[in-house]
Amino acid sequence: MLSRRLMTGRLAQTAATRLASPRAAFSQARALRAQPEEDDPHLNGNYPNPPAVKRSFRDPYGDWWDKQERRNFGEPVHEDNDILGVFSPEQYTHVTSNKALLSIGTFVAAFLGVCGLVSLSYPDKPSAPRTFPHGLEKELGGPGAVRARQTGEDTW
Repeated sequence: MLSRRLMTGRLAQTAATRLASPRAAFSQARALRAQPEEDDPHLNGNYPNPPAVKRSFRDPYGDWWDKQERRNFGEPVHEDNDILGVFSPEQYTHVTSNKALLSIGTFVAAFLGVCGLVSLSYPDKPSAPRTFPHGLEKELGGPGAVRARQTGEDTW
C-alpha cells in the first residue's frame, strides 16, 4: 500500500489530511447499525432453567427427596446452583432498609446526646489545685529545673 502511494504521489496528500483532521481510532458506525440480540431460550441445549429461588427460602418441612438441600429427585438444577444452595451466604430479609436506617440514626442521636450531657456536666479542672512545699524543686531535679507550683501561688 505504501508503494502505491509513492507511485501515485499521494503520500504527502494523505499525510496532510491526517494532520489536518484527526480521526478517532475506533468507529461507532458498526455498533449503531447492530441490532440488539434477542435472548435465545435454547442456548443451553434445551436444558430447562428453573426460576432463581434460594433453597433456604423453600419449606424446610416439605417432603423433599434431599432434605438437606431441599431438592426432589430429577429436579433440574439451576445454572447458579452454587449461589442458590442452602449453604450459600444468607440474605438478611428480617430487617428492611428503612428500619435499619432508623435504628442507626437513633443510635447516633442517643450517643451524641449522651456525649453532650457529659460535656455539660464534666468539670473543667479540680476545685482545689494541689500545692507542694518549695515546689518540689529538689524532687524534680534541683535548681534550674522546671518548678512545680509553690504554696501561695495562684497561677499555673
